[in-house]
Amino acid sequence: MFKKQRSLVGGLLILLLVAAGSCKSKYEKLKASNDRTKKFQEGKRLYDKKQYSKALGLFETLLTQYRGQEGAEELFYLNAMATYKLKDYTAATYYFKEYAKDFPSSIHAEESRYLSAYCLYLDAPVFSLDQASTLKSIEAMQLYINLYQNGEHVAEANKIVDELHGRLEEKAFANAKLYYVTGNFQAAVITFGNTLRDYPDTKFAEEIEYMNAKAQYEYARNSRETRQEERFEEAKNLAVSFVEKYPSSKYLKEINNLKGDSEDGIASVRRIIAAAASDEKLARKLARKDSVINNQSPSLKMDIHKKIPN
Repeated sequence: MFKKQRSLVGGLLILLLVAAGSCKSKYEKLKASNDRTKKFQEGKRLYDKKQYSKALGLFETLLTQYRGQEGAEELFYLNAMATYKLKDYTAATYYFKEYAKDFPSSIHAEESRYLSAYCLYLDAPVFSLDQASTLKSIEAMQLYINLYQNGEHVAEANKIVDELHGRLEEKAFANAKLYYVTGNFQAAVITFGNTLRDYPDTKFAEEIEYMNAKAQYEYARNSRETRQEERFEEAKNLAVSFVEKYPSSKYLKEINNLKGDSEDGIASVRRIIAAAASDEKLARKLARKDSVINNQSPSLKMDIHKKIPN
């Protein structure tokens, strides 16, 4: 009896495997066939059933055959949508962009232009990583907004652009702080300044200006004596400007101390320079110090827009 049952179960398993193999081979045979009409119809059926991977497998075999032919518009749109549904955002970006370019009068042109930008947005990394995709996404979103000023997705596109700009602000601020904590105060001053210039309305403005004043003071303090006065003066000016702009800031006490220290630094270096005018030995010492500093190579490669001499 048990032997008969085992035989029956074994037979059923064989039938199931054969049936599964038949289904698979039917799809694979169609995929390999030259019947493009049948492949297109089956691809649409699979797409409607949300079997996007199988549908895409058929669509991809038809792209070159349908280019410039009747039905190409529908095929290219469904191919882009299936790719998007499968969350392959890099490929979907390309397909949607090409669709919008090839079929600018299509009812799907606006949607495709937006989805191309949206896929770049979904593919963009967090602020701490490389922001190339973020910049491309902003550019693509802005292009959509410019082309379709009253478009269906304009409000959402504007929100995304604002969010992406926020990522860039945060990235720039993080870079400047990194220069500061690693002691590269010259790079920190420049990068804080660039961040304020590029993002004048940034939510980090108060903290950036506070850190910028601190970086300028440290930059002055670590400079050679012949350049310290002007740099301490700049630190003092930044402190004065900060107090005027943020009179209730939590950093006020520290900024006022920095202003006083800068003034002390100015007075001290003036005494040293005056003494060197009548002390040849001191003058030679300062000159040697200048030479050593000028010959030092930078400790950190700076990705900045301008340089300040030592």
